[in-house]
Amino acid sequence: MGKVGRMKLGSQGLDVSAQGLGCAGMSGFYGPPKPDEEMIKLIHHAINSGVTFLDTSDVYGPHINEILLGKALKGGMREKVQLATKFGIVTSDGKEMEVCGDPAYVRASCEASLKRLDVDCIDLYYQHRIDTRVPIETTMGELKKLVEEGKIKYIGLSEGSTSILSASTIRRAHAIHPITAVQMEWSLWIRDVEEEIAPTCRELGIGIVAYTPLGRGFFTSGPKIAETLPALLLRRVYT
Repeated sequence: MGKVGRMKLGSQGLDVSAQGLGCAGMSGFYGPPKPDEEMIKLIHHAINSGVTFLDTSDVYGPHINEILLGKALKGGMREKVQLATKFGIVTSDGKEMEVCGDPAYVRASCEASLKRLDVDCIDLYYQHRIDTRVPIETTMGELKKLVEEGKIKYIGLSEGSTSILSASTIRRAHAIHPITAVQMEWSLWIRDVEEEIAPTCRELGIGIVAYTPLGRGFFTSGPKIAETLPALLLRRVYT
């Protein structure tokens, strides 16, 4: 089998594999966490096949997915990949998830992710969800500082709702520091991104990373996928 090709993500210089590897399901979300040994083998297989764009977040686990990636990238693997992680979703025992874009939280989250991943720099650092209580300019100002300090290379925005991450919000963020990528849910059954987000990103030279492009497995397994999943599993809620 031939290796996966390469592409430029956005116009800021980030070169990635044309296909990425989303790592959330390795540490929960779509079933119980998988054994580290098996997932490390999977990650290495992906890298050796040319899939070098790895996507994680501090909320996956939480935290354990970043630790897993840190283990997998030992022995020279770090130099072969483009590593993306995210901040912005706060989890507390017994409480619902909250969204935070406060500058102090942004910095603390970045430092914690660097430590868990055991790397000196994050290639692409996303704001996982937009905090509507904090002006996007304030959050972006701190991310810009992290770029200047060499702790992150490129900045991204990630959201599940086009009503929150609007074209206007992207423009305001991009005015503070160039945005390299916007990550949105985009598949045959989620098309909202096509109305305003995609044209805006195209105009500004921002790449789009589509998550769940196969409808969380629906387009590979069909409606029967729900019959095999626990009732409260995230994927079943969507199906």
